[in-house]
Amino acid sequence: MIKRILIALLFLGTTGVLSAQLTYGTTGLLHAPSAEMQKDKTVMVGANFLHREITPPHWDYNTYNYYLNVTFFPWLEVAYTCTLVTAESLGLKPYGYSGFTNQDRYFSVRLRALKEGQFWKHMPAVVIGASDPFTSSGDVFNTTSGNGYFSRFFIAATKHIAIGKEEIGVHLSYLYNDRTDYRLNGVAAGITYSPTFAPDLRVIAEWDTKDFAFGATYLLFNHLHLQVEMQRMRYFTGGLAYKIYLK
Repeated sequence: MIKRILIALLFLGTTGVLSAQLTYGTTGLLHAPSAEMQKDKTVMVGANFLHREITPPHWDYNTYNYYLNVTFFPWLEVAYTCTLVTAESLGLKPYGYSGFTNQDRYFSVRLRALKEGQFWKHMPAVVIGASDPFTSSGDVFNTTSGNGYFSRFFIAATKHIAIGKEEIGVHLSYLYNDRTDYRLNGVAAGITYSPTFAPDLRVIAEWDTKDFAFGATYLLFNHLHLQVEMQRMRYFTGGLAYKIYLK
């Protein structure tokens, strides 16, 4: 596994451009969070194909999501994400419905607690955040069940390390939720590699507490952000987002 990742890193190259975590509609790695933030007043509108292996167990089929993400301040990012749901999974097929007939909606928020190098040279950035923090079905505060399928709370740290003219990002986070169907309670980690010869390409290898994943992002014309991911080096997930800079 490590040998494959190193070979792919050397082959693809990557970027210093901040990454959008398309699976959640937020800034981050592929499926694991990071402590990177978008520039102040950045708006992202995007959509993705999600392989069923990357979704919570409630989804036993491939699906899609779309989202709106706004970085209101350098320290605050908020996203609204909708994931498509099939009639079959809702038990509506006997009533004549089929295919995508509904959607799951949730908010995400990320707060930067510390900026990289804020108090000393080697200090990492730190971000705390949450996605789908409460359910709208039944008891709002009963996060063990209900429709909070993408629920997670996290704290993440990121440090960028210069190696000659190149740069590697090291990302470490802790994720938690108390869901009964897919409990999150563990450490996630990732590496991003940013060579100078490909400033708009970024390669990411990560462990998201459950699986290894490898992928890449590319920023085209400074606005169109593309992302591809291979979970467990087998299952494809990908999408794109359009970035608007209000400031």
